[in-house]
Amino acid sequence: MDNIKVKDKIKVKNIYYMLSYAFQTLREDGFENIATEDFDNIYDLFAAILIQGVSAQAKRGLNRDYTEEQEALAGLRGQVNIAQTIKHQTQLQGKLVCSFDEFSPDSPHNQALKSVLLLLMRQKEVKRENRESIHRLLPYFSGVTNVEPTSIRWDALKYHHNNASYRMLLGICRLAVKGLLLTTEAGSQKLDTWLQDEQMSRLYEKFVLSYYLRHHPELSPTASFIDWDVASDTQSPYLPKMKSDVTLHKGQKKLIIDTKYYQHTMQYNALYDKQTFISGNLYQIYAYVKNSEKGSPDDKHPTGNVAGVLLYAKTDETITPDEDILIGGNRIGIKTLDLNKDWPLITAQLEALCAWLNYE
Repeated sequence: MDNIKVKDKIKVKNIYYMLSYAFQTLREDGFENIATEDFDNIYDLFAAILIQGVSAQAKRGLNRDYTEEQEALAGLRGQVNIAQTIKHQTQLQGKLVCSFDEFSPDSPHNQALKSVLLLLMRQKEVKRENRESIHRLLPYFSGVTNVEPTSIRWDALKYHHNNASYRMLLGICRLAVKGLLLTTEAGSQKLDTWLQDEQMSRLYEKFVLSYYLRHHPELSPTASFIDWDVASDTQSPYLPKMKSDVTLHKGQKKLIIDTKYYQHTMQYNALYDKQTFISGNLYQIYAYVKNSEKGSPDDKHPTGNVAGVLLYAKTDETITPDEDILIGGNRIGIKTLDLNKDWPLITAQLEALCAWLNYE
């Protein structure tokens, strides 16, 4: 049991490090103490980050936005809603139903924050001192409507200069809601059950790109679109878009990394009764590499200057890919990144990929 707890703490700590790369705010002043803490579970980590971030935001003042209000008023304000006035017969009371904009903290962003703070405060997995800290923050949200976490439209939340500080906070909120809503009634849902979720997949992808942007700007890391290598007179508007998760550059050489955060890293081939690489993923990285390798118009032979890596997050499967294959003259790797290891070992694996740009 103790060994399991140690592994869980390492996993939670590594998720924090991933978050700190994905969200630059977590590397700024005010969050240093979180990096030194030990957390028994992911929800305690989320609570600690939100307490720190929301406290700072509350001191600056919650962001206010214009929200549309509708109310029966004795005077004119905004626009008169004639249909509602007639429907409710407010004119008999000397009032008109008016629609107007109110500059208020009751914005969708603050509603989402309040909803998740309340959700975390009710979780027994969050230690008491963090639940008490959340309780002390709630008065700042007294003018904010209570909404159900399931009603939050995350993709509809827009960010601009005035509310940019909410981006990281609501990113954490979204992860917390996804995990907590998957918890079973008995409260026995495990961390691994939802870590394969699309949001964690995006976090993993963003972390890998952010790592190289921070530590290897000389390799010009990008998440770039890849053009199909087709003749100009055969272009089709129906070709699907190709976009790499990470592309590293060094001179004429290029390394394309496609991150995969799946529950399984292998597939079972019933015909041959054996485990194989996931064919769709292998076809994908091969297509990325071959279409990226464009020499001169007269040179149709592969240069080998473009390589590709499928970078899986390691699972508990018996077989975990660690292959380096030459296919069609290009180097293709199928690798796994073990996020349960100590952080220096994780970064060492990422550093080793950079060496691929030195191959001959």
